[in-house]
Amino acid sequence: MLADKDRIFTNLYGQHDWGLKGALKRGTWDGTADFMAKGDDWIVNQIKASGLRGRGGAGFPTGLKWSFMPKGTDGRPHYLVVNADESEPGTCKDREIMRHDPHVLIEGCLIASFAMRAHACYIYVRGEFILERERLQAAIDQAYEAGLVGKNACGSGWDFDIYVHHGAGAYICGEETALIESLEGKKGMPRLKPPFPANVGLYGAPSTVNNVESIAVTPTILRRGPNWFSSLGNPNNVGTKLFCISGHVNRPCTVEEEMGVTFRDLIETHCGGVRGGWDNLKCVIPGGSSVPMIPAEQCDDLVMDFDTLRGLGSGLGTAAVIVMDKSTDVIRAIQRLSYFYKHESCGQCTPCREGTGWMWRVMTRMVEGRAEKREIDMLFDVTKQIEGHTICALGDAAAWPIQGLIKHFRHEIEDRIDQYAANPDKHGSVLAAE
Repeated sequence: MLADKDRIFTNLYGQHDWGLKGALKRGTWDGTADFMAKGDDWIVNQIKASGLRGRGGAGFPTGLKWSFMPKGTDGRPHYLVVNADESEPGTCKDREIMRHDPHVLIEGCLIASFAMRAHACYIYVRGEFILERERLQAAIDQAYEAGLVGKNACGSGWDFDIYVHHGAGAYICGEETALIESLEGKKGMPRLKPPFPANVGLYGAPSTVNNVESIAVTPTILRRGPNWFSSLGNPNNVGTKLFCISGHVNRPCTVEEEMGVTFRDLIETHCGGVRGGWDNLKCVIPGGSSVPMIPAEQCDDLVMDFDTLRGLGSGLGTAAVIVMDKSTDVIRAIQRLSYFYKHESCGQCTPCREGTGWMWRVMTRMVEGRAEKREIDMLFDVTKQIEGHTICALGDAAAWPIQGLIKHFRHEIEDRIDQYAANPDKHGSVLAAE
């Protein structure tokens, strides 16, 4: 379990002053100019050495991603784009940083932008986040007034501007190239890659898109050293991580914990246990709604890190842990997620545009039992035709929850079909209920 001395986010719950005075007391903005004086390569190498992997879901090494930015200049500016479009169902970590500890993010933006030779940073905030945007903008105004950003930021000789862009509430804009399109004033629709943003990104210039948490932890890594960060967690899965636990637990919460903490420790220590006791656990979605669920029998010694969960056919994702007890109708839960992905598809790719609606309609019939057992395999086959065949990962995100349901709870779908066949008049319409 993570010791208090190792916590990066010391105002996660808003118990202290979120403004500049409070941030300075907690050690934010301490020695920022000294880090910049050591040069951009030094910063990138420190982040590489720390083993930090992106906290937005994919888990790609952050320092390596930064190093993809061109070293020289061809006349185009460089940009850092911070992805604060936190729209994954179950995920509620970045909003806590923005509303309770925004200066750790702003300082991280300055350091990361300098490391990638960017004089401007854009923070793209989810449309539904009103207070978060207001807090973040107020903190940026404080930083400008104090000379921490702007001309000669922190007295470093580096000019740096930071802008907040408010989205309109589209889930697809959480995909990095769709986010860039939206920033440019166009429809939020993903771009084909290559070219990758590091070559042709925002306004056609070299750009890096990073998650809020990935950027916010970087100043503390530089202050405390990469060896400190890499000493926490498991090999290749190091550091601290914000976990957001929701669903059937006694105390839902967002908590900073060590990577590799066990699922049981996470639930028992921070959430007061599963509602109705550990034996009442049915399954868990460990990384936000887009990753496959894991049944209770695999949760006793479950380690919460990227590689362990991938080995189980799921993923850590954003570490949004959705707990379901035995009262859950898992078929209906996944049908509800299917509707979400159908609704949020941008419609650019045929497999996603047509497939998400088709899967939702089949799932709706399966909730009621108005399906045939042969359709289970047909549904699984369609998820495989969607997965990996779209420009962005929304197709995968729509397919994986259904794959997890069929893999682990196929018997429940079959039982529902048998029940309907035995008594079709007893089952009302799910659509009418919704």
